[in-house]
Amino acid sequence: MATTAVPLHSSPSPASSPRSLKVAKPLTLLPLVTLIFFEVSGGPFGTEDAVKAGGPLLCILGFLVLPLVWSVPEALVTAELATAFPENSGYVAWVTAAFGPMWGFQEGLWSWLSGVTDNSLYPVMLAANLQLFFPELEGGWPRKAFLMGMSLLLSYLNYRGLTVVGHTIVTSCLAILVPFVLLTALCVPHLEPRNWLQMDLDKLDWGTFLNIMFWNLNYWDSVSTLAGEVADPGRTFPRALMLAVGLVVASYLLPTLAALGVNTDTSEWALGYYGRVAQQVGGRWLAVWIMVAAACSQVGQYQAEMASDSYQLQGMAERGFLPKVLARRSKHDTPTLAIILSSLGVLSLASMEFVEIVELLNAIYCLAELLEFAAFIWLRIKAPGLHRPYRVPLPTWALVLMLLPASALLLTVLALPLINLDYMNIAFTAAAAALGFILWPLLQMARERGWCEFHPLHFDIPNVYGAVRCAEEGQDGEPHQNLRVESVVPGAHQHAVHGWQEHHLRASHTPPSPLTSATPSPLISTKASASDLTQPLLQQAEEGQATARAAGGQQS
Repeated sequence: MATTAVPLHSSPSPASSPRSLKVAKPLTLLPLVTLIFFEVSGGPFGTEDAVKAGGPLLCILGFLVLPLVWSVPEALVTAELATAFPENSGYVAWVTAAFGPMWGFQEGLWSWLSGVTDNSLYPVMLAANLQLFFPELEGGWPRKAFLMGMSLLLSYLNYRGLTVVGHTIVTSCLAILVPFVLLTALCVPHLEPRNWLQMDLDKLDWGTFLNIMFWNLNYWDSVSTLAGEVADPGRTFPRALMLAVGLVVASYLLPTLAALGVNTDTSEWALGYYGRVAQQVGGRWLAVWIMVAAACSQVGQYQAEMASDSYQLQGMAERGFLPKVLARRSKHDTPTLAIILSSLGVLSLASMEFVEIVELLNAIYCLAELLEFAAFIWLRIKAPGLHRPYRVPLPTWALVLMLLPASALLLTVLALPLINLDYMNIAFTAAAAALGFILWPLLQMARERGWCEFHPLHFDIPNVYGAVRCAEEGQDGEPHQNLRVESVVPGAHQHAVHGWQEHHLRASHTPPSPLTSATPSPLISTKASASDLTQPLLQQAEEGQATARAAGGQQS
């Protein structure tokens, strides 16, 4: 049995190979801005319950303060890491690089569960907004048929490809913004600014208020799972994220100020309330337009979230975390099975109430975000040589300070089910957290025993990884990929290819380097040792990145 060692960047993976080099990437700046807009916002729809729970003043302050505390830091983290890891596994790659594949798998599973739960909201919201003119959608079989039919139709649009999705959401974005500009303008003559200062502490529902506000301003990281589909990500991502932050804040704040300025009764605020305000200040024609805008918003948000969720599964399969079948693409270049699985998750939750779904998805999302923040700081400390096309212009200590308020918010939202004794939410979050630690060893067993086919577990992005891949030839002469996965942070993984070290010593008669020596193990181990994080290892990984950059320059 012969064994060879080659740099990872010299052996393209399914995700970084022929396709990414020859096929034009479908997402440019404008479609990416609108995708982010729909991932995070999609217009002011969904803010109604925050107004009802917190009152006008607290809601307005929330849309002024939370973007600075939460949205901007999360967008900056996404801009830096999405450009350093321009592939569809997104934040899975970030966490894997920092802490190893086991934690990368947890990040991927938690984020996917949160995303699918989030996507189940949009058919529910669309039904609520249409009830102003179609009261039959309030309940019964018409509502169930509508939710199922709409989910399947929108999933089919995702199946048709990101070019269709990009064109759809750009049109949807314009259809949303124009009527709300008109609504805001028509409200101006009727504004009563004192309405904005009202706050009733006796009626304040902190749990619902924080959950709805947090949900309205999160998911900036979701677009990273489309990084492999973005043209010139190093330049496009930072610009798109900053433009999207301004667009999201304006789309929330201005219509909310306008609607609150003409009506003081916050008890009437519920899903679909903007249609009533439009009918009050503009008449039926504007109410119908707002209803169409709501439909465009929910369609765009569903499309963006479904694309993010399905391409995340496809990216994880291409990197070997999940079975190979999830990486297969249709004739439209879309991950068919990943879209089907995400759609089934949506259908299973769509019958729940709006606030219930928001509370469920927020708790799981907080777990994933805390892990992303930890990976961001860890990579800054332990991998300063990591190639970052965009780098947040702050030293590490300042980044820690920047993320402290955001982390405190995450912990607060995570603690709300415990404080409120919400047993369903507690059970759902605990089950989601435990599921990954159960699935990971089962998937490794399936890989080892050949129950299903996997791509090799690897990362080989040029200018990012300097690790070594070992290939063993089977008896049939075909290469059998059994990979040694090294984090960009040396020592974060300790696992070996059976028999590789012994063969390497016989062939070279030289001691193995720290990067390629380990203890044989039949399964991939992710247990890290602090003693492995040594300067020689870090230097060797950085030298690998420098070599890859030099090779790339010679080829160009």
